[in-house]
Amino acid sequence: MSAAPNQQITPAIEMDAVTVSAREDSRLSVLEDVDWKVMPGEYWVVGGMHNSGKSDLLALAAGLNPPQKGICRLFGALMPGDLGGPERSRVGLVFDGGKPFHRLTIEENIELPLRYHHVAGEDATAERTREILDLTGLSPWAERQPGTIGRSWEKRLGLARALVLRPELLLLDDPLGGLDSRHLSWWMNFLDELSAGHPFLGKHPVTIVVAAHNLQPWRHQKVRLAVLKQKRFEALGPCSDMSPLSDSLVRELLAGESTVAV
Repeated sequence: MSAAPNQQITPAIEMDAVTVSAREDSRLSVLEDVDWKVMPGEYWVVGGMHNSGKSDLLALAAGLNPPQKGICRLFGALMPGDLGGPERSRVGLVFDGGKPFHRLTIEENIELPLRYHHVAGEDATAERTREILDLTGLSPWAERQPGTIGRSWEKRLGLARALVLRPELLLLDDPLGGLDSRHLSWWMNFLDELSAGHPFLGKHPVTIVVAAHNLQPWRHQKVRLAVLKQKRFEALGPCSDMSPLSDSLVRELLAGESTVAV
């Protein structure tokens, strides 16, 4: 639905002169003077070499960590606020590797956010869990524990757990890392469907932010590109318009050759 002519659209994420601290040590800054707006329905890919601050930026965007300096807003609400509040529940975060709870079954892992946030009754919880199991191809292993299905499927489990609350904003930390061509193709197609408006989410386009050290899969995609370099955040525009020769870091990331932190 388009906004009325005089109605201002609230960004999903807004950062103003933000200093991002390391998750492991809040005294250590990893990014400085970050100015960034992510509007509803946008699809961003943030590229950077290993240890460049990608995961720390996502944790801040998700409302998990406060900014060291500057102002950060999530759906217009100032962060840090009540991190268990309504803004936080509108965000789905997929950690690198999925980070499942290994003592729970696949099905129990997916149900956990619904039970924690008291979103639905038993029947609705079971129905929604079955639906997301089918969508992600995890149904055959619903009663198994995560450690028995392999890392690629654990990544899908992380996505399923993030989507079960039907979030408006989806943050993904290196979702394609280590995937074979079959899994990679599934992820790219599914993220495109989510961005366009998937039936599971009421056909409402999800706002997506991906952090990646390899931009090659998105080389010709209609996504907005940003890079992290020397503790700086730089928004570059549509990835499809990028010349790989415009910057040495962009060239490496588009070629999938990044190996060293900057």
